[in-house]
Parts: sequence; structure tokens; C-alpha cells
Amino acid sequence: MTLIPTLREVPADADIKSHQLLLRAGFIRQTASGVYTYMPLAKRTLDKIESIIREEMENAGAAELLMPALQPAELWQESGRWFTYGDELMRMHDRHGRDFALGATHEEVITSIVNDDVQSYKRLPLTLYQIQTKFRDEKRPRFGLLRGREFIMKDAYSFHTSAESLDEVYNKMYTAYMNIFTRCGLDFRAVLADSGAIGGKDTQEFMVLSEIGEDTIAYSDTSDYAANIEMAECVVDYKRTTEEENELEKISTPNQKTIAEVSSFFNVNSQKCIKSLVFKVDDEPVMILVRGDHDVNDIKVKNVLNAKSVELCDHEETEEILGCPTGSLGPVGVNGKLKVYADHAVKVMVNAVCGANEDGYHFSNVNPGRDFEVDFYADFRFITEGDPSPDGQGRIRFARGIEVGHIFKLGTRYSEAMDANYLDENGRAQNYIMGCYGIGVSRTLSAIAEQFNDENGLVWPKNIAPYHVHLIPVNMKDDAQVSLAEELYELCKANRYDALLDDRSERPGVKFKDSDLIGLPIRVTIGKRASEGIVEVKVRKTGESFEVDKANLLPLINDLLK
Repeated sequence: MTLIPTLREVPADADIKSHQLLLRAGFIRQTASGVYTYMPLAKRTLDKIESIIREEMENAGAAELLMPALQPAELWQESGRWFTYGDELMRMHDRHGRDFALGATHEEVITSIVNDDVQSYKRLPLTLYQIQTKFRDEKRPRFGLLRGREFIMKDAYSFHTSAESLDEVYNKMYTAYMNIFTRCGLDFRAVLADSGAIGGKDTQEFMVLSEIGEDTIAYSDTSDYAANIEMAECVVDYKRTTEEENELEKISTPNQKTIAEVSSFFNVNSQKCIKSLVFKVDDEPVMILVRGDHDVNDIKVKNVLNAKSVELCDHEETEEILGCPTGSLGPVGVNGKLKVYADHAVKVMVNAVCGANEDGYHFSNVNPGRDFEVDFYADFRFITEGDPSPDGQGRIRFARGIEVGHIFKLGTRYSEAMDANYLDENGRAQNYIMGCYGIGVSRTLSAIAEQFNDENGLVWPKNIAPYHVHLIPVNMKDDAQVSLAEELYELCKANRYDALLDDRSERPGVKFKDSDLIGLPIRVTIGKRASEGIVEVKVRKTGESFEVDKANLLPLINDLLK
């Protein structure tokens, strides 16, 4: 007996296919915004995903533990993240007024545990992992399990005495992740990424290709290069034109604020315009310049300037700093007021158009070096489709992706902040060198559902399907059908195949619709020829069907699921 509460109608608040189908097929039920109950079918699939993860973690040399979800604020204060993590961290206090957080991640806890119990270099390297519920107070939970406030995650942490040791385990984890997502049947790419709030440097994301993905992947059309669009380097050989520099002119441009409006007003291509934006970089205002057809990449700004935080100034802040609205900003005359940084493409611009830092006015014939100075040039923009691939092979194309895994080289980011040390072979205290490796387990479930479905419902890959075989006796009042269904159920169990027996007194059409909706790999229909021992086998993925004698059923299942 189990609980599979299928729905006929698409829930009104479910916007994407995986969310709709997981609700309709009875896999999940919403308890609160961004908080879900995993019903029996989902729990079985999650268990299979977790089993694959555990096998690959063990192969990579990791040991499993389970850390508390409730974490004392002191640990987060020690690392500095209590003040910087943001509103996503769910904070609370107990009856004694002591501050706690519900675990969004566990770098602080694991660092404290290892620091207390691993003092010698002889016990390193060490890799520990857990599979546990995490909590993040998302401002706008959406897409079902893809962005929730409570979710299941596998997080692993490694501790080392050298960068070489970290590299070795990082590469093992990379291989383990490739194996995990391949075994789950997913179409995915490993891409270069930004470490975000976790910290550290070298990092890669594992992205499931999907049109509803929230991340954009930049990939080469002729090589294996792939990166999150935030991290894709722009390697372009910009050429300066041979046109002569004209005299700077200040032009009245009433109500012309956007690049599109300004380029149209001056009858020039947007590539002739300079886009000027003011950011607060660690609370210091700076101006960032890019070409008009490009967009500023704040992650690159943060990395190039080695900043802790980068925020675009709003209209009021910008006007307070430069005395004009954002639609009229430009670099002419701002040297000495704030630092100016520019993308490489700006350096070769000739006779450009930019704001005059006066409402309703722009300059034409602006030339870098003559009309304004740049503190330094760097790659500050988002890569665009058609740009050369950073690896020198092919051109960049875009795809959408769902992040399901992320691996980081943390270095000493947490061990330094938390004074976590081991004693080296000379008896000297050294900070642990750390790595961090995460998989969104419940997110992976949703990503699989997003990739594996058709117009009738889910189509689970055999490795992680909640059951392998769906047994459907057409008429529960027919003793021959019931008897054969039960016989086949025991046959499946004896041969380690998970079987779901639909023994409901429902019409055949209802059972078949639910079967397609749930999406188990093989459906066995026990109908009118049950007394002869003949059943119909249907493959969910391809729609192929066979009539077979019960004596030949097991060999057929073996062949279909091998």
C-alpha cells in the first residue's frame, strides 16, 4: 500500500514542466512557499539518486557524516559570513537569546569539527561529506524544487596540507560528479564558474541543459570549452579605426537617456556609444565604462578589483555623487572625482558619444586619452554570442542551464578566518587548505523531470525511476488477472526489480493515464489473456509494445533494463 495522489489538472501556480508533472504525478506536495513534502514516489527516486552519490563519494575516498542543521551564530561570526551572507540566511534565537542559523551550508561547522579533532599532518588529506536538508530564505521561491527555501543537498569538504593534494582530490571529485550525473541519465556540461558567497577561487559548475535554466552557459561551437556567462573571458583583438579625431562637441539631447535613444539621436551604431555606470566597490564609488552594445559584468568587476562587494548605484546615489541622472553619465570631467575603469573595447574607440554629466546633454567626438583618462583597462563585460572562444577554438554560442552541482577550491578562506590549524612535520601550525563540493539532490530530481518527459507525463531513466515495472491488472474482479499480477509481482521482487502493482478498482483508462503520468520504464498490462499466461509489455520511453508469455517476461525485462 502506498500514496500516489495524481491530479488531472495542471496546478495554476506551476510554471514549468517539471513542477507541473511532479505535482500531477503525486511526487511532491507544497507545504508552504518554497517548502515541499516528498511523497513516496519522490522519496524512492531521491533514495536512488543518493545511492549513486554515496557510491561515487566512496570511490573518491570520502567518508559520510551528518552535521546539525541548527548552527550557532558564533561560528558564522568567526568566519565573517554572519554579517555578509545576506537575507537568505535564516537566523533565529533560542529562549536564552542566543543567536542561531539554519544551515544554508556547512563550511563553518566542518572547519570547527576538523580543527577540534585533526591536529597532525599525518591525518591529512581528509574528505568528509553529508546528505542533509538545507535552508535558504529565497526572496522569490519558484519553479518548484529548483528554487526553494528548504532543499536536500550533498555537501563534501576536503582538508589538505598542500595545493597539490587539493588538486588531486578536486580532480577526483570532478570525475565523481561526471559519473553521478551521467548515471542519472542527464544531458549536462561542466562549466567554469564564480564561487559567489562560498568564497575561494578555482571552481566549476555542473549544468543540466534546459531552456528554463536560470543560468546562461557560454560554450564553443567547435571545442569542449564551456563557462558560466559570468566567468567567460572575452579574448578579442580590438582594432582602432584610422579615422581622424574630431573636435569635442556638447550637444543638447532632451529626453535621450538610453543607449538605443542616444544612438538613434546621433544616427550612429551603438558601438559608437560609451556606456557609463557608477558602482560601489567595497563602498567606494567608481565609474565603469563599456561599449554601448556591451553590458558590464559585475562579477568580473569584483574579481578584477579583488573586491568583497560590488553594487550598482541607484539613481539617487548616482545623482548625489556626480550631480546628474544616470541617463546623462559620462567619463569626461570626472577624473579626480572618482576612479574610472574601462573595458578593453573602449580603448580603441574614436569619436564616440557619451553623457556630459548634465541632464539632457551628451558629448560627441569623445576620445579616450584625449578627453578623459582611464585608471586601467580590463575585461569588464559579458561575453556575447559570436565572440571568439577563449580557448582559441571556434565561436561562442549560448545555452540555458540548471545548476545541479558545484565544486570549489576554497584554499585557506575559512581556516584563516577561524584560526583552524594542523601541525606540520616540523611541529609548526599551518592553516588547512580546503575544498568544497556540493550537489543539489532535490534539484537534481527536478532537473531530471525537466529533461525526461513527454506530452503524457514523466519518462524516468531506469537508474533512478521509483519503480522499474508498473503492473496493471485491467479488471480486479477477474481472479486470473489478479492471480497472475501477484505472481509477476513476486517474480520481479525475487529478481531485484522494483515493481508497482496497481490493484485499484479503477477503469483501465484511468490506470493507463496514471501510468503514463508517473512514467515508470516498463508497463505490464495483465488483461483478457491472463488465463493463458499472456501479458502486454509497453516501453514508456519508446512506446514499443510486445505480447509475451509469462515465461518470457523476465528475459524481456532483463533485456530492456540491462
